[in-house]
Amino acid sequence: MASLLKDIYSKEFYQLFLKALKEVYPPLDDRKFLTLLFNEQWAQKELKERMKHTSFVMAQVLPNDYKTCTKLIEKLVKKLQENKSKTYALECMFLPDFVETYGLHHFNISVKLMEKLTAYTSCEFAVRKFILHYEQQMIDEMLQWSLHENHHVRRLASEGSRPRLPWAIALPNYKNNPSPILPILHNLKNDPSEYVRRSVANSLNDIAKDNPHIVLDITKKWKGKSLETDALLKHGCRTLLKQGNTEVLKHFGIKDEAQITLQYFKLLTPKVPMGNYLEFAFCLNSQANKSVKIRLEYAMYYLRGNGLHNKKVFKISEREIAPGDSLTIQRKQSFKPISTRRFYPGLHKISLIVNGVEKGMHNFVLTQN
Repeated sequence: MASLLKDIYSKEFYQLFLKALKEVYPPLDDRKFLTLLFNEQWAQKELKERMKHTSFVMAQVLPNDYKTCTKLIEKLVKKLQENKSKTYALECMFLPDFVETYGLHHFNISVKLMEKLTAYTSCEFAVRKFILHYEQQMIDEMLQWSLHENHHVRRLASEGSRPRLPWAIALPNYKNNPSPILPILHNLKNDPSEYVRRSVANSLNDIAKDNPHIVLDITKKWKGKSLETDALLKHGCRTLLKQGNTEVLKHFGIKDEAQITLQYFKLLTPKVPMGNYLEFAFCLNSQANKSVKIRLEYAMYYLRGNGLHNKKVFKISEREIAPGDSLTIQRKQSFKPISTRRFYPGLHKISLIVNGVEKGMHNFVLTQN
C-alpha cells in the first residue's frame, strides 16, 4: 500500500531533525519535543496540520526570544544542508511556518530570514501573511528579491505574490488589482531559470482568472521577444486558452475553426463501470487550401452530487494539418478513484473542442459497477 504524503513526518525524520537541532542548541529537551509532538491527535492530523503542529512544538522547546530563535534556525539549516545524502526541503516547511506564526511583528528580522531560508525550503506560503500586513513594504522587498542572485529568492518574489496560490491564503487586493505585482513579473519574464519563468507563468494564469484583459495586454507586449518568453506566455494563458478566448487563440496562431470539419465523433464505451475508462474517437477533415494550426481539446461534464454538471477541459494536442488531410484520434479518460475528484454514477457528458469551439457532444453513463 502506498504511503501517505503526511507520513514524511516520521519518527526517523524527527530523530535526524532533533540531532541537527541539538548540535546548534545543546539545551534542547528532545524528549519533551517528541512527547508534545506525538500526542493523542497526531495520527488524525493531515500534512499541513502536522507541519503547523511541529512549528508549535518548536516554540515550546526553543528560547522564548524570537531573535535568538532565528539565529538558531539559520544554523540549523546549515547543519541540515551538510547532510548530502538527503534533502529535507519538503519536511522542513514548518520552519517558514514558524516565521509566519511567531515573527509577524518582527518584520526586518523575519524578511531577512525568509530570504535565507527559501533557498532550502520554500517560504511561498509564509510570505503571504507578511504581504497582507505590510503590503507596500513587502512589494518593495520582493522587487529587490526579483533581482537577487539566487534563483530560489527570485522565484519567491513571483510565487509568493501570486493572487491565487493553491493551498495558501489568497491575496484579495491582487485578485482585484494585480498592478503592484506586475513590475516583479516584468523583472523575471526573461529569467535564465525555467523554474522562475514557470512561476511567472503561474502568476499570469492566476491574474487571467480575474483580470483577463491585463494578461491579454501583457501577451501583446511580451510575445515574440524570445522562445522562452513565448513558452512562458503560453503556459500563463492556459486558462484563457481552455476557455476558448478568441483573442488569445489568435495570439498563438490558432484561428477560425470553420475550415475544419468533423467527420465523426463517437463513444466506444457509452456505459463506463466505475474505475474503468471512457473511450472515444473522432475524425477531422481540413477544407483549407493551406496548412492550418489546430488546437484539440475535450471537455468532461462531470455529474456532481447536486445533480448539476461541472466542466473540465483537457488538452489533446496542438498541430498543423495539411490542406485536404484527415486526422483520426482515439483517446480514453479514466474514472479510477482519485483524491482530488469524486465521481458520481449517472449521466455525464463529453464534448470535442476544436480551436476553442465545441464541435460535438455525447452523453454517457457512469455505472456503480
